[in-house]
Amino acid sequence: MSEQTSATTAGARPTGVAGAGTKEKRPGVVLVLVLALQTMLILDVNVVNIALPDLKDALGFTPTGLSWVLSSYLLTFGGLLLLGGRAGDILGHRKGLLVGVTVFTAASLLGGLSTSAGMLLAARAIQGVGAAIAAPTVLALIATHFTEEKARAKALGAYAAVSGSGAAIGLIGGGLLTDWLSWRWVLFINVPIGLVLLILAPMFIHETDRTPGSFDLGGALSSTLGMTALVYGFIRAAEQGWGDGLTIGSFVAAIVLLALFIVVENKAKQPITPLRLFADRNRAIGYLALLFVMAAGNSMFFFLTQFLQEVSGFSPIKAGLAFVPLALLILGSSSVSAKLLPRFGARVLTAVGSAAISVALIWFAQITPSSSYVSALLGPMVIAGLGMGVLLVGVTTILFSGIKPEETGAASGLLNVMQQIGGALGLAVMVTVFGAASRGAEAPAGLDTKGAADYVLTEGVTAAFSWGAGFTALTILLTLVMRRMTAGGDAQQQNEQPVHAGL
Repeated sequence: MSEQTSATTAGARPTGVAGAGTKEKRPGVVLVLVLALQTMLILDVNVVNIALPDLKDALGFTPTGLSWVLSSYLLTFGGLLLLGGRAGDILGHRKGLLVGVTVFTAASLLGGLSTSAGMLLAARAIQGVGAAIAAPTVLALIATHFTEEKARAKALGAYAAVSGSGAAIGLIGGGLLTDWLSWRWVLFINVPIGLVLLILAPMFIHETDRTPGSFDLGGALSSTLGMTALVYGFIRAAEQGWGDGLTIGSFVAAIVLLALFIVVENKAKQPITPLRLFADRNRAIGYLALLFVMAAGNSMFFFLTQFLQEVSGFSPIKAGLAFVPLALLILGSSSVSAKLLPRFGARVLTAVGSAAISVALIWFAQITPSSSYVSALLGPMVIAGLGMGVLLVGVTTILFSGIKPEETGAASGLLNVMQQIGGALGLAVMVTVFGAASRGAEAPAGLDTKGAADYVLTEGVTAAFSWGAGFTALTILLTLVMRRMTAGGDAQQQNEQPVHAGL
């Protein structure tokens, strides 16, 4: 469910193009190349989501273990994203693009050739590393290669269009590739795109100026390993129970590593996560709200994909098309909400959006194995899409309200990190709920083998949806404890251009 926006220093003073004093000769080609990179990255979660049932059968994943196909990517992507942004600043953004695309492309090829679950998960984790290096270069290269105001506005508009339509394209594309070819092609499709980028980028994209600095490896590794241990603990608990030794050990390791991360960030000269951004109460609550929403949203896509294909019998193409109304409504409602922002304010939009998503998830929790798409799923999808678009405008406006110009890059990067980490952590929690509910479900007498399996899966899915509704309901409560803004503060917030987080 992720739609990755770059963790770049957008809004801060852009770096220049190294040695470039002349006007770009082929700006159209440059834009096509960076948008191709953005497309490849934002498609990766949704295009794989549709292939999950086929992946499970082909490589022998357990129902709970299947979540690692998404989490292994999200954890390395989110955990290393800020480090990747720093690498682009220090080494040059064209070099960052080339290194990131090389890693991502090679990992995609490895994933498509996978013959075991472990091989695929390793490839997905490496993909996340490549994405973390490449993603921050997109907006940075637009800023440095399009210096005229009108040209930059058009380039950013094209970037927004690609990012906004990414969810729908990924869902449909994943269905087509899985149905017509195989699940392997949701990974192989990145290879030709990556090769074209590697060939053409050095020819048309100039290197940017390099900024002196240092790499906060300690912060990046401790946060990534800590979150991985936390996610592993939840998924292990779903399979082996809370009393399992590895489950307990994982949670202990997570606590130690995340505490170490805070210590490292407090002492680092150039921390990848400036903890001062959490000092403002509203901004801290905004990051927490975003985490809760991504937790519920990613889980919704994960479980609905399986329900549609395994219980309702949808083909991959039909399952992908089933999500299109939701994806388009996210894009449409976010555009409308941006216009309503000055009238209602960010806190109201956040609360209303959270309430709508909660209603949708409670509605989803009522499904049964015999539920039809039109009567039981389309309605909550519409409500969820509307709610997500409204909420994301509200919460991202809160996050960027009152930000100093020199902190916009760090705030943008942290927003993207919360999207990835929130999705991975939330999915782990929901999988734990799913596993417990599935183990405790007893199918009614008289059902055949498939009927019993459908009943058990549906019980687990509906339990996960109920918990997801609880997460988004907490977001409503969070808006109530936000600090009241003065008239001047409200004006500043409402006049701020919202930065659209993608889902």
